Amino acid sequence: MAFESIAREWRVSPTLPVLKLVAAVVLLALGLLLADGDLLRPVLGGLAAAALVAWGVRDLVAPVRLAMDADGISVPQGWTGHRRLPWSVIEAIRVDRRSGRGFGGAALEIDAGDSLHLFSQLDLGIDPAEVADALLAARPPAG
Repeated sequence: MAFESIAREWRVSPTLPVLKLVAAVVLLALGLLLADGDLLRPVLGGLAAAALVAWGVRDLVAPVRLAMDADGISVPQGWTGHRRLPWSVIEAIRVDRRSGRGFGGAALEIDAGDSLHLFSQLDLGIDPAEVADALLAARPPAG
């Protein structure tokens, strides 16, 4: 199959925003239940809940984190926008694996010279190594 016919996108799993919204409700409820006359606890619970709701809504409104086609890739920019990167500006595609202190896991790194784009498995819905393989296979030969 020629690379011109390959168009693909990777998105946040649909369960992730739902989990964020449920966690927001739980945080708000905990803040209210544990208030015990203190105004700070419900306010902090509400602020944390609002942040989770905003994060969850973003995942619902703009679930696609990475897309590719014959001309290049699209990466997130801003709240719901995307930035188009032609293949010619992409300097490197690699997977970085880190471990320790609860922050382990693989991250897909796309180096576009003036910008570095990082994606976790939660962003892509699958293992970043699989996405890296697909990107490298679709990337046209230099020259």
